[in-house]
Amino acid sequence: MAKSRDRAMTARAPAAGVTLWRRIADDLERAIAAGEFTAGEKLPGETEIAARFAVNRHTVRRAIAELAGRGLVRAARGSGTFVEGGRLAYPISRRTRFSEIVGTAGLEAGGRLVASRVEPADRAIARRLKLAKGTPVVRLDGVRSASGVPLCASTQWLPAARAADAAKVYEATHSITRVLAAFGIRDYRRHSTRVTAGIADAIEAARLDLAPGRPLLVVESVDVTPDGKPIATSTARFAADRVELMVEN
Repeated sequence: MAKSRDRAMTARAPAAGVTLWRRIADDLERAIAAGEFTAGEKLPGETEIAARFAVNRHTVRRAIAELAGRGLVRAARGSGTFVEGGRLAYPISRRTRFSEIVGTAGLEAGGRLVASRVEPADRAIARRLKLAKGTPVVRLDGVRSASGVPLCASTQWLPAARAADAAKVYEATHSITRVLAAFGIRDYRRHSTRVTAGIADAIEAARLDLAPGRPLLVVESVDVTPDGKPIATSTARFAADRVELMVEN
């Protein structure tokens, strides 16, 4: 494997009209396609790639950015650049639980709270939660991950009257299910799901370790208690290269 990688990363004669960074990106893409770098594997560092191609690190960074733009690698801040893995099958059903879905795939579910606040419900959120416009709701902005790979940037809204300390509980548990349980809601189900397409802006790209402009799957959902009362609504922006949404009957 090491020899084949060396061959893949050996500088070739420049093709006419092809810039150095694009040639490096194309060579690395061929190596990934040939299985010389496997899904989830860390690529060699910038210094090693630069030495092998006899270029400066700026040229390597441009090549890596091109690969990220093609959806082939992700740059994890402080950790390096990794080959993107296959898509995670993500079923949407009456009982949709992120931690259970990720755990069933043999991965470790993770999450972090990015921001939180109490805000008045706008028209759309009030409609989803069947509240009067302007009713206080708790807003939780977070990132959910599978074995360290960010899958979605999500925003959750809960009625402040029922879950005033939701941010504190979520920060400790990283789970909306546990947040709801802390406020006496032991069971809930998916009432509605709306899936659209989107493009990652600069903030979403940074949170998901994506190149800006990469495609997203945008999932708007409403969860209700067993008696049908809305208790939470969310907008989750999934990296389209990392998940495959499956609607179950």
